[in-house]
Amino acid sequence: LLAAAIEAARARATVGEISDAMRAAFGDHAATPDVIKGVYGEAYDNEPELAVLRERMAEVTEAMGYRPKIMVAKLGQDGHDRGAKVIASAFGDIGFDVLAGPLFQTPDEAVELALDRKVNVVGVSSLAAGHRTLLPQLVDRLREKGGDDIIVVCGGVIPRQDYEFLHEHGVAAVFGPGTNVLEAANSVLDLLEGKRRNQ
Repeated sequence: LLAAAIEAARARATVGEISDAMRAAFGDHAATPDVIKGVYGEAYDNEPELAVLRERMAEVTEAMGYRPKIMVAKLGQDGHDRGAKVIASAFGDIGFDVLAGPLFQTPDEAVELALDRKVNVVGVSSLAAGHRTLLPQLVDRLREKGGDDIIVVCGGVIPRQDYEFLHEHGVAAVFGPGTNVLEAANSVLDLLEGKRRNQ
């Protein structure tokens, strides 16, 4: 395949055209991360902050009538999923209903999955500099398809100078490198409670 791809590139085929030809021949690879449970909770079991957060989660769950559901999404060609797996596992241990989306989704595919699975939050993990293009597309598609009530947040390697741009394009919160997971979960609960109060 590599030799054929090199020959195609020499004949001026684009990476997109080469990818489309391979997709037509072999189909899409669907890499869906597993959400492991109990790892994060066990490591932080004696932390009072986690206990408070779990109590808060129980209150939000009772007020909503169901556990808040978050989809952890990987968009575009970003195949670095370690951070997404950590977040998915941690949020699951805190009490969220977690859906780990497959790698390499388009914004349209992520929106379809989010709407189909009735998520409250889409958390995009971005480590490959596609956030300025893919996140606005995701937010726009959600609005077009009636998913205005879904909160969009993102985390990963995102330059601080891009935070304002993302906020202006409908991203409710940005969690940069080194963000404490418990603080991120608290922020997401704040957003959920704020949306519920404003409905």
